[in-house]
Amino acid sequence: MKVNIVLSTYNGEQFLAEQIKSIQEQTFTDWNLLIRDDGSTDATHEIIRRFVNEDDRIRWINEKTVENLGVIKSFYALIKYEEADVYFFSDQDDIWLSEKIQLALDEADLYLDEEPLMIYTDLKVVDQDLQVLSESMIRTQSDHANTELVQELTENTVTGGVAMINYALAQLWNETDDILMHDWYLALLATAFGKLVYIDVPTELYRQHDNNVLGARTWSKRMYKWLRPQLLFSMYWDLIKRSQTQARHLLALPLSKEKREVIESFVTVMDQGMMQRFKTLKKYGLQKNKAFHTFVFTCLIVTKFAYKE
Repeated sequence: MKVNIVLSTYNGEQFLAEQIKSIQEQTFTDWNLLIRDDGSTDATHEIIRRFVNEDDRIRWINEKTVENLGVIKSFYALIKYEEADVYFFSDQDDIWLSEKIQLALDEADLYLDEEPLMIYTDLKVVDQDLQVLSESMIRTQSDHANTELVQELTENTVTGGVAMINYALAQLWNETDDILMHDWYLALLATAFGKLVYIDVPTELYRQHDNNVLGARTWSKRMYKWLRPQLLFSMYWDLIKRSQTQARHLLALPLSKEKREVIESFVTVMDQGMMQRFKTLKKYGLQKNKAFHTFVFTCLIVTKFAYKE
């Protein structure tokens, strides 16, 4: 089995070496690490070059053509660079626990290779010094892990750094524009055409620090939004609209009748009358993972409060 780990870097000098070392310390050792740098201006290049020279399983795929594509297109380039049986996504500033790869591969053995598959796990949230802030990111932030299409349409619980996809799913990924994040879009593809599988075990220390591109929701982030209600509603609507745009990509693919119906209902819900919007949400179970967020989500869509075309 060919196992590719894909790592996109950008000014990651502070923690990159620790992350690569945690990959090298995996109990499963027959892997390839493909690194694509997205235009770093710090010492990231020197760190990558050192590891490439020391370990022939590690390759820097764009050493001579470094350019900034953004995180989604950078990971897309890594996935499409060469074929593998499975692909693991790696961030540049986390720490993989030693059984991470083997655990996902053992789970993947339970499914057919021809079926698009995404496997993901829980994470421990830590500070920059690896002190644990939360034993379970899933339970703290999302209440439960999503495995179904209707859940992933409105809220993503997959974190790329603990995700693995197979070749069949990688082949379905042909969009990079107008998607919220690669992990969310791949989870949509998995639930629409194959399987999204969750393993209720943390396999990564998910580091929170000042330079995170994306990160766990903290109380300070939440309070900042709640103290600015105009900003809060704007962010809610932005997420709803962008998740609808993201889901529309699926409609160009050969969906089953049932899944096409639920996706079309979600992306067109704002074109309906008030009572029909309420009925659509209830009929298909379109909601968030936590009760309060479901309440806000439902109220906004039904009333169109603060909605702008």
